[in-house]
Amino acid sequence: MTEGLIAAAAAVLLTTLFGLLRVLRGPSLTDRIMAAQLVGTGSIGALLLAGIATGQAPLLDMALILALLAAFAIVAMVRTAPTRTSGADEPP
Repeated sequence: MTEGLIAAAAAVLLTTLFGLLRVLRGPSLTDRIMAAQLVGTGSIGALLLAGIATGQAPLLDMALILALLAAFAIVAMVRTAPTRTSGADEPP
């Protein structure tokens, strides 16, 4: 069972890396914000899976801290994002 959880954590990290590419490349601000949320959520999931598989409680604590930080980070990103009246989310 431990090997399966570690494999699931690796798969979640792989998809998180694809999300990180979307954060870096765009094409729009909305895509970047959503991908940043995906990176936070994927990292939390991978930490939880690894913590359960290895039995290390500090990994679970790190996942909870990352969940709080990800929530605050997405709120900060949305609040500081420039607003557009036309509704288009293409970069200038």
